[in-house]
Amino acid sequence: MADELSLNAKKVYDAMKKLGANSEEKLKTADDIMKAAGVGKGIVTSALQELANKGYVKRVARQKSAGYYTLK
Repeated sequence: MADELSLNAKKVYDAMKKLGANSEEKLKTADDIMKAAGVGKGIVTSALQELANKGYVKRVARQKSAGYYTLK
């Protein structure tokens, strides 16, 4: 995994694991992840896109804001 992901994506993924975002019922917003990871929202957003493209997280569109949870 470490070879496949950027440093920021790994940091965001680790924060999601720490938050327990491992199912659709426990999904977290980018703001939740930003606070847990301690990085800016732009970094979180691009890292989430990278993680989603590589199959590590799933994005769920909702009315107000999208939620994310880990798949691996």
